[in-house]
Amino acid sequence: MKNLLLAAALLLIGSARAQTVAPDLVLTGGKIFTSDPSRPYVQALAVRGDRVLAVGTTAQIARLAGPRTRRINLRGRTVVPGFNDAHTHLPAGSPLGRFFRFPKAPMLAGPTSAQVLDTLAQLARRVPPGTWLEGEIGLAALLDPQMRRTELDQITANHPILLHTPWGHGCVVNSVALQQMHIADGDAAPLGGAYERYAGTRQLNGSLLEYGSWVPRRELHGQISDAVWVQQLKAYGAESLRFGITSVQEMAGTLPPAQTVRVVQAAQLPLRHRIMPYFMTSPQGINHQEWEGINRRPTPLARVEGRKYVLDATPLEGGALMRRPYPGRPGWYGQLNFPVDTVRSLLRQSLGSSDQLMLHIVGDSTASLVLRLMGQLADDATWQRKRVRFEHGDGLAPDLQPRAKAMGVVVVQNPSHFVADMNREHGAAADIPASFRSLLDGGIPFALGSDGPSNPFLNLLFAATLADPKEALTREQAVRAYTAGAAYAEFQEKEKGTLTPGKLADLAVLSQDIFTVPLPALPGTVSELTMIGGKVVYEAKRGVPLSGTAPRPARKPMAPPAKPKLK
Repeated sequence: MKNLLLAAALLLIGSARAQTVAPDLVLTGGKIFTSDPSRPYVQALAVRGDRVLAVGTTAQIARLAGPRTRRINLRGRTVVPGFNDAHTHLPAGSPLGRFFRFPKAPMLAGPTSAQVLDTLAQLARRVPPGTWLEGEIGLAALLDPQMRRTELDQITANHPILLHTPWGHGCVVNSVALQQMHIADGDAAPLGGAYERYAGTRQLNGSLLEYGSWVPRRELHGQISDAVWVQQLKAYGAESLRFGITSVQEMAGTLPPAQTVRVVQAAQLPLRHRIMPYFMTSPQGINHQEWEGINRRPTPLARVEGRKYVLDATPLEGGALMRRPYPGRPGWYGQLNFPVDTVRSLLRQSLGSSDQLMLHIVGDSTASLVLRLMGQLADDATWQRKRVRFEHGDGLAPDLQPRAKAMGVVVVQNPSHFVADMNREHGAAADIPASFRSLLDGGIPFALGSDGPSNPFLNLLFAATLADPKEALTREQAVRAYTAGAAYAEFQEKEKGTLTPGKLADLAVLSQDIFTVPLPALPGTVSELTMIGGKVVYEAKRGVPLSGTAPRPARKPMAPPAKPKLK
């Protein structure tokens, strides 16, 4: 009994001593949005080690500071938890050869076929033979049957040509490109993809769809030196810190697995980096073995986990599987990338795996099918523990949402896919309404990711100005989805996502108050100080240090780009 009392006394003494240890840093006099609904705003916070020690009023937090505590007077600045981009593709960039795009073309229709062919002809005359000509096209060229291999071959027989959409579904190549991709007329497409052919023949017409495009393009990227990709990744990391992004969740399909890990190790991103295997396929099946033996912790801040599969395409090119036929295309409902038995197998495998399952699902018929198969394979409680992610989840129609909620489905949505002007331009995009606020109101776990422009403040603008005002998010809702929601989407809600005691001290001090500035001014926001794990990893060098100045005026509002980068 005496020993028990002594142990209890020592525990109390140790706890008291721990509470008297001064924080390493305090932020006071600010507007700190915690992303915690129970206490959304505080004036100040204290950091010790890599964790938030306390939050409260300026007076409460100032009293905790010791002689060695760094003090930062925010002078009214706004602070948010570090943004967590829940869906992106890295490394970014197009270093294959000579890249071109048409920024003044309509957002979805893109340039006309004539414009593309004219540009290619000019480049072919100026660019050394053998150089890849890689360009972005839209629906006008992608869906034009007179914009295929034959027409591209007439432009040049000395340059491989690769034309693809900015949203990542659909590409067109010429004969030289097919040769360098090692694709012959008699070859079968990889599972989940298609090689289109001229009618009545075995000759490929140059249109490569879904995995039929991604598999050879990843192999091409693998031929580019690690140094090029390291430079791209470092540039992304530096930009992210300036935006206050502290975590990123990457759908890792740009490079082969071993090269992905090498590049990540060499780049040493200062961000928390979740690398989610995006399995490629062959005509025989899905290459699950390609990620076996890969280092799961390539850097202290990076980890490899999860499984990503793309089950359908998008309504733009008519590939998302819908419950109603596409307008103007009687009898066409879209299609699944994989046979139903394969989808069932993927779900069954996830039940026996510790890796989280991430499914690209856009069509409402695809969403309905997956929910039905999940119900056949396991009970709701089992699926709740798995947190299956519907990437995009555009097709999670109102009648499907109760089942999704019951099974704990997490929806990761991308605001740049629902730019109001884009939906007005192309009617098919409006066939799937943007489900944002209705998912939150329905109690479905909800996160935001970029899958396009990485600027989180631009994506906040998009989320707050959806074409359907009833679905638009408030700014607070959008920031929570970009922080706390994104942390939940990766099973990290106990570690990060809110600025509450005990959580990781990942935060950003912003150049303007994103909760009150006019909406068009949001994209001009930057971070003046970004912290990850209690360490300042970025601090703006303009003028005198943050702690000794009055709030700087907001940067001149920047208009959203006319054509956001979508993938």
